[in-house]
Amino acid sequence: MRALGELLLSDTNQTVFIGFIKKYLGERAGFIMGWTYWLGWIVIAMAELTAIGNYMRYWFPSIPIWIWGIVFLAVLYSINIIAVRAFGETEFWFAMIKIVAILAMIAAGVIMVILHTRTESGITHLSTLWEHGLIADKGHDVLSAFQMAFFAFLGVEFVGITASETKNPESTIPKSINSIIIRILIFYIGALLAIMVIQPWTHYSSEMSPFVQVFSGIGVPAAAGIINFVVLTAAASSLNSSLFTTGRMLFALSDKKSMFSKLNHRAIPMNAITFSTILVATVVLINYLFPNDAFSIVTSIASATFIVIYATLMVAHIKYRKSADYHKGQQLFKMPGAPITNYLTILFMGTIF
Repeated sequence: MRALGELLLSDTNQTVFIGFIKKYLGERAGFIMGWTYWLGWIVIAMAELTAIGNYMRYWFPSIPIWIWGIVFLAVLYSINIIAVRAFGETEFWFAMIKIVAILAMIAAGVIMVILHTRTESGITHLSTLWEHGLIADKGHDVLSAFQMAFFAFLGVEFVGITASETKNPESTIPKSINSIIIRILIFYIGALLAIMVIQPWTHYSSEMSPFVQVFSGIGVPAAAGIINFVVLTAAASSLNSSLFTTGRMLFALSDKKSMFSKLNHRAIPMNAITFSTILVATVVLINYLFPNDAFSIVTSIASATFIVIYATLMVAHIKYRKSADYHKGQQLFKMPGAPITNYLTILFMGTIF
């Protein structure tokens, strides 16, 4: 993300990072990565649409998944073709729901530790984190979690893309990117610590969401329904972002004479968004052919795609640092430790792959 931030601020006319890959690695690399990125977001949207159908079955088990997929896709498509403001407002409320739920759980964990609250698994102590052994001691299953964890972070570059469309990208991009690590510490690490403090990690079952088990354990009877609603909005949020991104990517990648390179009267690439949405809708067929494995198939394809894209971005940043653009321009937001950090990041991506 710091590499992306440095590139975006080196040329604020480039709103999508594919332009930098094309600029520093050549037209062919830019062409391949541009279309790969577009397809990657199409696949993410397919995964989230599948997840939405599964979450809705909690309340309506008799209604097929594909029906919910079409309903949600139609609603979010409508929001995306109205105006950018409608997209932003929807995304704000989707994000707010999951943020409030996670903060509530973290607050519950802190209060329970302070008050030494008794639960079904015993008295709540901070030492619950390590008293039952460490997860890392339990074999290779920890490594297998990396692929799904990586999938959870796909789209993090979206922060840079949206920030570059703001009125003042010179201040918005650094602020947005630098805040990512704080958000990870609070919403990922903080949530995990709260989950494992409230009750030992050995007491959780993979059959049910750990969030549901936490809220059920502290006496919230409607926990399952509440958390199902939260994860539903999280999936809808990702689908919403996917439609926003795929439409603009297709617009940027298309030939100037193409129907996809045209804007409507609201300056929105409606044709590009419509075509991308139609492609996303084909996940209905995947759900029909592979009803049990659809989500894992789609997420693994998306993860592999984005690993290649992120690694290529790091190579483009290395080339930028060696170019005349870097030496003659203003370095407003330099990536720390480059190029060593570039190579370490590429090595990490390769390990995940």
